[in-house]
Amino acid sequence: MPRTTLPAHDRRGDGLARAGRAVRLVLLSALALLFLLPFYLLVRNGLSSEADITSPEWTFFPGELHWGNIRELFEDPDVPMAHALLNSSLIAVLTTLGTLLLASLAGYGLARIPYRHANLVFYWILGTLMVPAAVTFVPSFVLVSSLGWISTLRGLVVPTLFQAVAAFIFRQYFLGFPRELEDAARVDGLGYWRTYWRVVVPNSRPVFAAVGTIVFIGAWNSFLWPLVIGQDREAWTVQVALSTFTTAQSVNIHELFVAAAVSIVPLLVVFLVLQRYIVAGVERSGIDD
Repeated sequence: MPRTTLPAHDRRGDGLARAGRAVRLVLLSALALLFLLPFYLLVRNGLSSEADITSPEWTFFPGELHWGNIRELFEDPDVPMAHALLNSSLIAVLTTLGTLLLASLAGYGLARIPYRHANLVFYWILGTLMVPAAVTFVPSFVLVSSLGWISTLRGLVVPTLFQAVAAFIFRQYFLGFPRELEDAARVDGLGYWRTYWRVVVPNSRPVFAAVGTIVFIGAWNSFLWPLVIGQDREAWTVQVALSTFTTAQSVNIHELFVAAAVSIVPLLVVFLVLQRYIVAGVERSGIDD
């Protein structure tokens, strides 16, 4: 059989397409290496000695990896790193669960429960986003202090549960939620609460995962509020513990780097587990409407 040859313009188009894919691959690879550079520095310096870190001669990895730096970190009597990790994990999980519950209920109510002032309430919620956090910081601290919540789990978690951005995302998502599913639930005699809990929540996992990931990362990385409220060592979070490695008197460089590397492991685990839901949740939330 005679071999079929493509027209010249088709061959040129195919060549341009391959060249475009190659350029995109090179560009994405370069960007990936750029974004991975901070992680490399954390691992490299965390497993190095003070002399290797401050040496003017740079090496990709030091000749001897100091795995004992990890043990030294958790045995440091001045910084309760293990307890700080536990505090941060507990605070981040409770903040995430509480925010998801409150924000999803608010979003569902604004999107589905008939109320003539629903839009006005929604605009008030959005208006809170325009208030700088610095304006509400001192009143929030005074309120928490008057309640006796300094250096307590309640003081670290409760004031952070009410997030207007999360309520906004849930409201936009529920506006596009299939009404047929809710109508079928009401035919079966379910009210708003049971419809929300039995029908809406199980079918809204992507947006819950997306918002939950964002809230978890924000709670884990929070520094100023835990610094002010967690005044006792027993209430320190990871970010507060990290700040103690750099003081006016000394800088513990290798422990700082290994502590930073350890502190991002939970975030990587959460992101890797939920990454497939994040894009789907944002796309289906309707935030472009």
